[in-house]
Amino acid sequence: MAEPRIFASPEELRAAVGEELGVSDWLEIDQNRVDLFADATGDHQWIHVDPQRAKDGPFGTTIAHGYLTLSLLPALVPQVMTLTGMRMGVNYGVNKVRFPSVVPVGARLRARATLTEVTEAGEGVQVTATVTVEREGGEKPVCVAETVSRYYW
Repeated sequence: MAEPRIFASPEELRAAVGEELGVSDWLEIDQNRVDLFADATGDHQWIHVDPQRAKDGPFGTTIAHGYLTLSLLPALVPQVMTLTGMRMGVNYGVNKVRFPSVVPVGARLRARATLTEVTEAGEGVQVTATVTVEREGGEKPVCVAETVSRYYW
């Protein structure tokens, strides 16, 4: 299991700006996860949920939704960085998201995170990180997201 970088204060976060924080463990994307995401979002496009039809499609198999890949960040990023002693953390948004490559069902993914900015935000700090999700054996990332979170100590 990946060992997360642990931050106990805003000062520690500021000191790490510009650093790659680490890499998560691999996570396999199975058809059940894709189907559950389709049910949750109402996006039942055949390239995601119809393995028979997808065999003859452009990718040769079903693929994960791009937004499914993005939604995995809360599972992957804590393996890379965790914060201790804070009273609350919230997702504030995403400045930019791209899906340069597809995620075929059965693929394994992992995330890398680089801390890019830490600024004051009222009683807390706003933390911007660039998170790159890689597919095992893939040439391009499957997701690159500039995430924004707020943490309050």
